[in-house]
Amino acid sequence: MELHDNVAVVTGASSGIGQAIARELSAAGVRLVVTARRAQRLVELQDSLGGPCACLAAAVEDPATPQALLDLARERFGRVDILINNAGMVVSGPVDRIDLDELAQMTRVNFDAVVRASYVFARALKAQGSGAIINVSSVGAYLSSSSMGAYSGLKQALEIFTTSLRLELKGTGVRVGTIAPGTTETEIFERMRSQGMGVRADQTPPLAPQDVARAVRFMLEQPAHANVARMLLVSASESA
Repeated sequence: MELHDNVAVVTGASSGIGQAIARELSAAGVRLVVTARRAQRLVELQDSLGGPCACLAAAVEDPATPQALLDLARERFGRVDILINNAGMVVSGPVDRIDLDELAQMTRVNFDAVVRASYVFARALKAQGSGAIINVSSVGAYLSSSSMGAYSGLKQALEIFTTSLRLELKGTGVRVGTIAPGTTETEIFERMRSQGMGVRADQTPPLAPQDVARAVRFMLEQPAHANVARMLLVSASESA
């Protein structure tokens, strides 16, 4: 795909991997629609980019958000070509202390919202006969650990859902795939480390958000006949 002048929607763009993806795609000439909860962070990102960018401060799990993002992309840029489902959260803990309401919220953000957005955008992309959907998964989909079962289960469900969607859209011109990063230096990682959520206090993150962003760009820039259906991105020292 030639990225210049394409239109991409990126969720969870206020920090970390989502923000890095937005910057990488903007540098490639992509016109952007970015979304997250933190409006001021989105405005700061928009102001720092060299190319066209529209913002929507919204909760990704709100059922109205996917259609609002699609409408905004069409209103500002006349079309949409790429959806990056990046927004996510981590909830973990032992069975006798974990907050079940927070688990339910993680399900809405990490899976339900991705499914809804994928279908809303898949219909539009299929109708125009081109485009790409990339869902950001996690190495946790393949390697779980104590107290991380719900998070890993949702990421594995996301992998299976994305595979099914890719097979359904085969031959339509719409490419679908997942990228599963290993440990990455983000606000979520820092919070996990500070709370002792399965991360050693002295652990050094092997990946930067920019590493993941470059990998996403690589997936998108493949020629029309090639689809990177699944990418596992970890450091050379990570056990995965």
